[in-house]
Amino acid sequence: MSAGGPESGRDGGDRTPVIRRARTSDVPRIKELIDQYAGRILLEKNLVTLYESVQEFWVADIDGVVVGCGALHVLWADLGEVRTVAVDSGYGGQGIGHRLVGRLMDAARELQLSRVFVLTFETSFFARHGFAEIEGTPVTREVFEEMCRSYDTGVAEFLDLSYVKPNTLGNTRMLATLY
Repeated sequence: MSAGGPESGRDGGDRTPVIRRARTSDVPRIKELIDQYAGRILLEKNLVTLYESVQEFWVADIDGVVVGCGALHVLWADLGEVRTVAVDSGYGGQGIGHRLVGRLMDAARELQLSRVFVLTFETSFFARHGFAEIEGTPVTREVFEEMCRSYDTGVAEFLDLSYVKPNTLGNTRMLATLY
């Protein structure tokens, strides 16, 4: 990129992203961001799934352009999951992912969730937000059985169900305790 490109911040504009709730008009751009990483770091998501879950998403907006996204999905009364964190490759290394995850963690606190889960390859990134590696599934047997009724693939991944194992190979299970 030339001087003044998105990663330089030298174009005279305010390059600090506004972290805001996603709108339905953001969904096509959210899909583009996810598609940059689909199959390698993130699971591919189709448009209908993104529209159905748009209320879970927050975006990083710079001068009207969505350059990052992330979602907070409630798994249970006290437990949420940070999902689908993606930043446009042209804006990497600027702390946008950290700002997004920070806002998602604030949203978890606002919802009075005491724990937040993430399934990730980016362990050092999430460790900086208070996540620690865990083994197993941190819910009671009764909650586990109830959660098995969910049709959400992410819930199945959280539960470590066998039919989603190919999706989770190599990922690390991490948990942050908020209070």
